[in-house]
Amino acid sequence: MLLSFVIPVLNEEDSLTQLYQEIIQHTGQHSYEIIFIDDGSTDSSYAALRALAEQDPQVRVIKFRTNFGKAAALQKGFEVAEGEVIFTMDADLQDDPIEIPNFLAKLEEGYDLVSGWKKKRRDPWHKKWASKVFNSVTAHVFHLKLRDYNCGFKAYRRQLTKELSLYGEMHRYIPALAHALGYRVGEIPVQHRARQYGKSKYGIERYLRGFFDLLTVKMVTQYIKSPLYLFGRIGLLSTLLGTIITVYLAVLKIFYGQPLSNRPLLFLGMLLILGGLQFISLGLLSELIINRISPSQRLPLSIEKTLNIKEKEADG
Repeated sequence: MLLSFVIPVLNEEDSLTQLYQEIIQHTGQHSYEIIFIDDGSTDSSYAALRALAEQDPQVRVIKFRTNFGKAAALQKGFEVAEGEVIFTMDADLQDDPIEIPNFLAKLEEGYDLVSGWKKKRRDPWHKKWASKVFNSVTAHVFHLKLRDYNCGFKAYRRQLTKELSLYGEMHRYIPALAHALGYRVGEIPVQHRARQYGKSKYGIERYLRGFFDLLTVKMVTQYIKSPLYLFGRIGLLSTLLGTIITVYLAVLKIFYGQPLSNRPLLFLGMLLILGGLQFISLGLLSELIINRISPSQRLPLSIEKTLNIKEKEADG
């Protein structure tokens, strides 16, 4: 079986040779290919990667002209990977390749994606705390209980990676995307080593970007087939509240003669009604756009393949 390793690299010149050696040490009897994606490194990472590629023909190097982000690097790696099983891991040596056989064993249990869980995380306390909050919120939003969504050490079946479309910070939500497509997602505890070289590439701003991507993933996984269900609910609730407020004020005016010109509540009611109608209109427009796409284009690849298999069986 061919194993593909997709590894984004950003200024990790000191760790690349050791990472390569550890990977090939733990692939066992399996053949392998290692795909490094240099995401705009400004140090000597690319030179180190070229040296590895010249030494081993199973090493492939892709270089971005500038930093496009981890999601873009993973997407490019998935596009060119040829292995039946595809691993992703960070290049900073915090992910330990000794776990490779454990991932393969878990995949053999019938899972399509196995995510690592950094049970004993070797990071500062503020990163651990932020990660716990992120994992808790994400698990609740997508109804998929994982302890560590953000672990970069994962193993995928190739078919799954061909259905993913990653950008922004969406690599953090790959398990949720896979779950929404009907794939089985599992998790195993993995060793997490302290960083030996360089420094972390992520700051607090990634959590803000990640929040917006969480909304995007929620939208495309749950409401892509009928966006009116989302916008319509918000619109109806807003319109209903606005109507209740305006009716209440109308009763005060008609039966009790109270003036409304000095009542901010009137403007709130009008705002809620107008905003609600706009949300409903947005949902209807989204429905029109979605329905211009043919049904076959809206189906995930895995569903299309299932339908084709059934059609062939029926023909036979």
